Amino acid sequence: MITTSFLLSLAIFLIIGMSSLLKSRNTQEDYLVAGKSIPAWLSGLSAVATNNSGFMFIGMIGLTYATGLSSIWLMIGWILGDLLASFYILRPLHAASRSNKINSYGGLLSQWNGDSNFQLRRLIGVLTIVFLTLYAAAQLKAGSKATEVLMDWEPSWGILTGAVIVLLYSAAGGLRASIWTDAAQSLVMLVGMGLLIMGGIELAGGWETALLKMDNVDGHYLDWFPDTSTLGVVLFILGWLFGGIAVFGQPHIVIRFICLENPQHINRMRFYYYSWFTLFYGATIAVGLLSRIAFPEQADFDAELALPTLAMFVLPDAMTGLVLAALFAATLSTADSLILSCSASVTRDFTSKPGKLHSLWAAKLTTISILSIAVIIALTGADSVFKLVLDAWGLLGSAFTPLVLLLALGKRVQQTLAIGMIVMGVGGFLLWQQLGLGGLIYSVAPGILAGLLTYFIGRAWFPSVSKTTRRIS
Repeated sequence: MITTSFLLSLAIFLIIGMSSLLKSRNTQEDYLVAGKSIPAWLSGLSAVATNNSGFMFIGMIGLTYATGLSSIWLMIGWILGDLLASFYILRPLHAASRSNKINSYGGLLSQWNGDSNFQLRRLIGVLTIVFLTLYAAAQLKAGSKATEVLMDWEPSWGILTGAVIVLLYSAAGGLRASIWTDAAQSLVMLVGMGLLIMGGIELAGGWETALLKMDNVDGHYLDWFPDTSTLGVVLFILGWLFGGIAVFGQPHIVIRFICLENPQHINRMRFYYYSWFTLFYGATIAVGLLSRIAFPEQADFDAELALPTLAMFVLPDAMTGLVLAALFAATLSTADSLILSCSASVTRDFTSKPGKLHSLWAAKLTTISILSIAVIIALTGADSVFKLVLDAWGLLGSAFTPLVLLLALGKRVQQTLAIGMIVMGVGGFLLWQQLGLGGLIYSVAPGILAGLLTYFIGRAWFPSVSKTTRRIS
């Protein structure tokens, strides 16, 4: 019954995605940015779903299962950093994106003030392809967790099945297909997470008994802060604050903001985005904690299987199949978004003049190629979903967030300096990781700071490379 429900539900999500073909305008712009015609509620909901999916439902629940309540500071820091950055960046970013020429993240940053900056655009394109392909591999891997528990499939079969579905989404409606399926699976997952929480509490014998069992896991499982010094706690929270700020360095999420149909609805989109974000993250923490007492930690248990395992413990078979299908679809729609952003970079960021690469078929063929590479990485990589996502997110955030922030604040950053900022941001992230300091503070923090420091040093030594322009309103 579970397998039947899973397959039927997955078929429904697939039909929703492919039905977007009915609204397709058969242009590359429509394929890559949905014609910039997405309503506020759908744009906000899709941005949350794309932001988190595999990371939240697989990686974050696994982290909470393993470490306890202190993981909540990842949620608080992340959302707060995201929110603060949005007040400074979101409106100028959307205004800069309205040009018909901007259909990729590289195009947005390189042409923000009307300049061409072709070398900068190519660099952004290269990094987007490399980092987002790694990110897409993590999403395919996350999706395979559901089929591994549900149907006892080898992870490779789940990855390959997911890749085929992503290909069908992409061939049908491009970004619009991804956004539509984001909305459908998010609604199902929110209901499913609520049912998991209620079922987990009932399985534990009530809320008070559940809290008692959590407290008995170990001496620190329900501690609000990690078992470390005051400085360690501050750095821990500060690192995740930078992780939230780094959302504006993520091409696949920024594209959702670009797609908003009416700039007057930015506040409305922000409301939907952060409301859903908080609901999902709160539910994630609760499910992770309840999973730990439903099936205690074992040496051979993969913590990232906590959600699908709990679903099979507490939900009716039909609902279990539906929730796991939504989880599978969530990871795939995110993978689809990542790969479409790569396609936009390949077809838009490596040529300065319209040509064959600007055709719809070029975009679709590029999607197939990037997807194939992501599948290979997912099949051969041994890292957890949590680590893969954080590495890709941190690299993208370190590379691009400093530049986005400065542009949004009205700074005209000369091309050479912008390239230096990107290189130093990535270098700062990698150096921090290489020194083994990622456990002290999330490496995206030193990465972003390295990019900003490069700007201020460059401006001081070479005053002519940076001029202040009127802030876009």
